[in-house]
Amino acid sequence: MAATRQGHILAAPILVAGLGLAAALGTAAAPGTAAAQEAALATQIVDAMNKVYGVHPGFRANHAKGVVAEGFFKAAPEAAHLSKAVLFNGTSIPVTVRFSDSTGVPNLPDGSPLANPHGMTIKFHLPGGDETNIVINALKFFPVSSGEDFRDMLLAVAASPPEAAKPTKLEQFAASHPTMPRALATVATPDSFADEEYYGVNAFIFVNEKGERHAVRYVMAPERLVHLSAEEAAKQAQDFLIDELPARLSRGPVMFRLKAQLAAPGDSTKDASIPWPESNETVELGMLTITKSASDSLEVQKTLLFLPGQLIDGIEPSDDPLIGVRDGAYAVSLSRRTP
Repeated sequence: MAATRQGHILAAPILVAGLGLAAALGTAAAPGTAAAQEAALATQIVDAMNKVYGVHPGFRANHAKGVVAEGFFKAAPEAAHLSKAVLFNGTSIPVTVRFSDSTGVPNLPDGSPLANPHGMTIKFHLPGGDETNIVINALKFFPVSSGEDFRDMLLAVAASPPEAAKPTKLEQFAASHPTMPRALATVATPDSFADEEYYGVNAFIFVNEKGERHAVRYVMAPERLVHLSAEEAAKQAQDFLIDELPARLSRGPVMFRLKAQLAAPGDSTKDASIPWPESNETVELGMLTITKSASDSLEVQKTLLFLPGQLIDGIEPSDDPLIGVRDGAYAVSLSRRTP
């Protein structure tokens, strides 16, 4: 990456970091104006990411730097009361998990503030060959509520180099979208991917055997939560998070508790930039146990595709438009790194 581009990125600390919009566009060729507009928006988002981060062949447009691990998930008894999904039937479900830094820069230092918020994606390998995914970030709520605003935020970053006149395009965008700086203020650098809490900013609908429906957002809670100060993070080695996870797994498993935060009456399910109150009820969904790192992590992650909208019976999308936008953008990103 050219020095000017690197400097441009590092000059935008409010950034876009880790906003995970990049996934599968099944509607790209579908007829109809709405499908065409969604396809165009997904492409525009990935184009904007490439404008901010540069183009790095073989890597994701966002969350380019990551590490892959394997393990299993076993549901808690309470989960079946919320959802009839086979994922929650109490059997041991194999998983593939990817942890990542934000941005599309594959050699970004793990301790950089731009690597926040870090990402966690889980692919559940279900009986019969089915799969479902959870895509979450260490970000308590999303900076904006729509794909159009996310695209415009990226373009504002690209239009705000160090020499830009004040107020910059990014500063103007932040002033008109106050949820952006508030959301990005919730992030910090962990001492390990294993010691971070990850959140699902999108709402999904759980449906149980009785037909009862509950809107939920995911929370992935670690055994312990440890964040570094900005000064401590700056002193870490370039790849300290990427290297630490395999070393930790060689000594024993890493465990997380998957929880569902339930919507209360009046909580928005369609606006990911509005956090739900922390006082809302949470339900234990089960234990995620990560047992080993993937031996071919760098190669396998190039073709892995995690779609938040790839769901199974018992789990449905909410009215949040970002679910479809994320699916679309991830597909565009995949098509460009695996031509």
